[in-house]
Amino acid sequence: MTGPRFAVFPASLLVVAATLSLLEGCGPKISHYVLVENSLRARDTAKADQILEQSEKEYGTKSQVLYRMDRGMTLQLAGRYQDSTAVLEQAEEEVDRLYTRRFRTEAKAFLINDTELTYEGDAYEQVMINVLKAVNYAITGAWNDAAVEARKIDHRLNVLSDRAQENDAYRDDAFARYFTGLVYEVTGDVNNAFIAYRKAYDEYGRARSWSRTPIPPMLRADLLRVTDALHLSQEHEDYRREFADVTWQPVSDQQQLAQVVVIGYNGRAPHKEDLFIDLPISLDALKLVLLTKGAVGPSNQDSRAVESVLYGLNGRVVRVALPRLVPQKTQVAYEQVSLSGARGYFGGRTELGQNLSALAEKSLSDRFASLAVKAVARAAVKYSLAEGAGRGARAAAGKDAGPWVGLLVGALAKTLAAASEEADKRSWRTLPDEVQIARLWVPPGDYELRVRPLGRDGGGVGQESMRTVALQGGETKLFIERVLP
Repeated sequence: MTGPRFAVFPASLLVVAATLSLLEGCGPKISHYVLVENSLRARDTAKADQILEQSEKEYGTKSQVLYRMDRGMTLQLAGRYQDSTAVLEQAEEEVDRLYTRRFRTEAKAFLINDTELTYEGDAYEQVMINVLKAVNYAITGAWNDAAVEARKIDHRLNVLSDRAQENDAYRDDAFARYFTGLVYEVTGDVNNAFIAYRKAYDEYGRARSWSRTPIPPMLRADLLRVTDALHLSQEHEDYRREFADVTWQPVSDQQQLAQVVVIGYNGRAPHKEDLFIDLPISLDALKLVLLTKGAVGPSNQDSRAVESVLYGLNGRVVRVALPRLVPQKTQVAYEQVSLSGARGYFGGRTELGQNLSALAEKSLSDRFASLAVKAVARAAVKYSLAEGAGRGARAAAGKDAGPWVGLLVGALAKTLAAASEEADKRSWRTLPDEVQIARLWVPPGDYELRVRPLGRDGGGVGQESMRTVALQGGETKLFIERVLP
């Protein structure tokens, strides 16, 4: 009796130690996001980028695309636009390479979890890589380079539309189309601007049920302006009837004016958490699951080790992990934009162009069924392998020690199977919750530009920004604002 009891004790410690070791290395650490957000909230964009740069090792080799996405955003916010473009270019190139070799790591990921896959980003995140690059060019006045990026966006969206199997899926991007239209119009390519604006208008309408983004009022004025400039009489009359209450200016009236574009990055992108589904396959296992959940509550990083050990020792619980999205909605309703100077006072407000939280929800929803099927199949295979390991160890140990050895090896294998189950929670978290945009045309001159974030109750949210700008006739200048509340 002494021998078996002695064997149980160290083996149990082995189960715990192995589980804790495995959990320590599971998934990328995300604590740096809190530090980045704190720095951005304090308007210390250089510090936010420094924190991200110092956190590169936390991403690991399989999440380098994600690191470059995150870094591309913080570099842009820090005003290092060329560096941001270079980093985003690396992310884009890696995404394109991954598309041709993604199947190589599928087998390993199937036996462990999806964090073993090299991260290539959701489709909307891949589109945002090009959008941010276009913004970088535009903000430095390199509008022709922004137009080159706009054509890349067109190509990416056209390929995405061809690949999409469901009409209701994310198959186009209204805001990306709208921004390319703005870029084309600034560079004088009014024909492509009209095509982009029209596609944006159609996509805002098609996706409205899930995107929670109404058609921006300014887009109606843009369509009226460019159809008039192109002498598209029929289209122009159709839009005039449809947009009877819209005030707009012809291109000829704006040619001597300067344009100010303000893009507001509002709030924080959603993040993902593990949703653990524990499937008991015996009555005792059901009682254990109910007792465990009642004692420790919902599963989290701290309780995973305890649950894995208990489930491994019981031997009749299969754990499945799926990602769950946690939205972080912004408090900002819009930004009040004003320009004041010797030529007068001009005001406007930003309009919602992109609801990135809604895009993240749609992306996960479209993939959830396939993720669930794969997760259940993976859990079943790991459980079968653990059962086989226990039987094999029992047979190899012989008649005397076999039952104990088989029990312990099986418990360890099932513990590790449960402990290694983890959803892929990676996402581009330095993106905002929403992107808003405003366009103002004003006489050339020197102005004080103020951008004031306002909440849904009309009160101020966050800090008002102020800068002095010198505007020339026919010039377009773009500015970005980052508001976290």
